Amino acid sequence: HSPPMLSSSPSRLFALALPAQQCARGYRAALCTQLAQPLLVQDLPDPPLQPRQVRVRVHYCGLNFADILACQGLYQDKHAPPFTPGMEFSGTVMETGENVSAVKEGHRVIGVTGTSAMAEECIVDEKALWQIPDKVSSEDAAVLPVAYGTAWLALHHRARLQPWETVLVTAGAGATGLAIIDLAVSVFQAKVIAAVGSDPKCQLVLASGASHAVNYSQDNLREQVTALTGGRGVNVAIEGVGGDIFKAVLKSLAWEGRIVVMGFAGGKIPSIPANLLLLKNVSAMGVYWSRYQQEDFPLFSSAMSSLLQYCQDGKIHPHIGAVFKLEEVNEAFNHVRQRKSTGKVIISME
Repeated sequence: HSPPMLSSSPSRLFALALPAQQCARGYRAALCTQLAQPLLVQDLPDPPLQPRQVRVRVHYCGLNFADILACQGLYQDKHAPPFTPGMEFSGTVMETGENVSAVKEGHRVIGVTGTSAMAEECIVDEKALWQIPDKVSSEDAAVLPVAYGTAWLALHHRARLQPWETVLVTAGAGATGLAIIDLAVSVFQAKVIAAVGSDPKCQLVLASGASHAVNYSQDNLREQVTALTGGRGVNVAIEGVGGDIFKAVLKSLAWEGRIVVMGFAGGKIPSIPANLLLLKNVSAMGVYWSRYQQEDFPLFSSAMSSLLQYCQDGKIHPHIGAVFKLEEVNEAFNHVRQRKSTGKVIISME
């Protein structure tokens, strides 16, 4: 499905600096020229390709909360301005450097890069590209690397989810939350309880495959989970909010349950009372998606290949919440920052 384009609303949109003239050969990119300031859309010159590098015409770039943090100087990987944000994209190979064998000109690909994807063109190492199968759209492909990559690593590699188990996911209506629901139900054949902050989000997660939804802005999360699991608790929890929600989730685990920390969208980093780990023999662990690219590339790459295959086979269905044009990049950032987004927000270069 192709979601509707959101039109820009000048009253809420930061002013964009557009170039007075086009370069002879170049491309447009979103630039963070100053931390915590609106991004500018500018023309940049084409840099030459180094060996093993590939120039890709970007179709869609996924917008992640990490991009917003990076542009505020608050992300764990620091970038000095000026830089172009964007860590995942789908596109078509334009040109290959020397010694490139993995992809050819014209191939549709998804790519993973720390920055620089929020632009019409992106240069990446061939190792950071995966070919998109025929039946997978460029829009869906752009959703896979971060949201589904994190979900796959959390469920499969960290939690070792089994088919008969129950998963509790917080921030369930976000891009990664919906990816967790999709994978847990469709691929791992597990049950999901999704915790979200509003009734419309409850409806969305139920429509996306969750067995139950809990609105934690109204209901006591731990009490609801206890009731829904007949007092047993959940086997696996994937937690992305932090603060008091994390504590409620930790107390909602069953005997030998596993909690995987994937972020702190609520802003508060919780401490873990070690006695809670002891009493029920539970495990607490983290999943930091991009670190696998450096530390265990074969696993990282197999996650990408598996996800593309699931998509090709129709097992998973990425949820795109909104599509913004490159010129609307600041409005897109605001949309995510103000928690208006459900599913994945992507930037279109088309």
